[in-house]
Amino acid sequence: MSKTNAGRFFEDYTVGDVITHAVPRTIKMGERALYHALYPARHALHSSDQFAQSCGLPFSPLDDLVTFHTVFGKTVPDVSLNAVANLGYAEGRWETPLWPGDTITATSEVIGVKQNSNGKSGVVWVRTTGRNQHGEVLMSYVRWVMVRKRGQGPAPETVIPELRSAVAAADLVIPRGLDFSAYDFALAGEPHRLSDYAVGEVIDHVDGVTIEEAEHMLATRLWQNTAKVHFDATNRPDGKRLIYGGHVISMARALSFNGLANAQMIVALNGGAHANPCFAGDTVRAWSEVLDIAETPAPGVGAIRLRLVATKGAAGVLRTDDGKYHPDVLLDLDYWALMPE
Repeated sequence: MSKTNAGRFFEDYTVGDVITHAVPRTIKMGERALYHALYPARHALHSSDQFAQSCGLPFSPLDDLVTFHTVFGKTVPDVSLNAVANLGYAEGRWETPLWPGDTITATSEVIGVKQNSNGKSGVVWVRTTGRNQHGEVLMSYVRWVMVRKRGQGPAPETVIPELRSAVAAADLVIPRGLDFSAYDFALAGEPHRLSDYAVGEVIDHVDGVTIEEAEHMLATRLWQNTAKVHFDATNRPDGKRLIYGGHVISMARALSFNGLANAQMIVALNGGAHANPCFAGDTVRAWSEVLDIAETPAPGVGAIRLRLVATKGAAGVLRTDDGKYHPDVLLDLDYWALMPE
């Protein structure tokens, strides 16, 4: 009997199943150093204890996407090891900051399954929850993936979950103690507050970064993500390693500092699509569109809903005339962030 794990196939998922993911991961300052080495990340709240303390927090939390990547990486061996594609995200919420020294565990509940018409694969929906060592929810989100079938056997009964198109502003969780009433715009890097942004505004983040093979594999290993397509060049017919979609998310978020330096904390993930594959040698640029603006109960703290687009092309270009994503578009991400009013 084989002791190795070939991963789950479509037939192995049943709605209602709860999967406990291995391996607990304690996150310390080394992860921050590596994260900031891999990406041009420099939001002040995630860079300085003193700045975070001036905003009412005990010290600087880890970047919000460190939580996402670590939780996501835990799920790969059980959810997407045999995935054809990661299709989308919804209903994501960050509920507790990740502090240096916290230990992350993750579970996923299967909430939907649907076999594709070709009979060779199917879509699986899971709701994943990451917790710290105290059992507090760090974040939760829904994602759906296309997974290969093991054989040509019968398909499970189709269940498609109903998902909200966006997290309501009233449901955003504001970190305990967060207070932007004495916010230092000079130290943060830009003078723009929430009232300086308008719904419909498009921001070209100007800068670009060329993706390197070694860096994307280092990043993906950092999150203990074992998906074959990111490492094994024989896993795709074209002989290329696919860039982990989260690497593109973090790169675009970091690039968005230029124009959104005060969008300090990500608190919700409304939706997202990896529109086209990214490969080493591609130069990634980013632009954002302001989708909504809201108040929060925390002093001086507002919320801004943003569409973040990573692209190899021009700012503002998202779809072609037939409604499909433009071939240059790599990522279309809809999220809420906290910003001083």
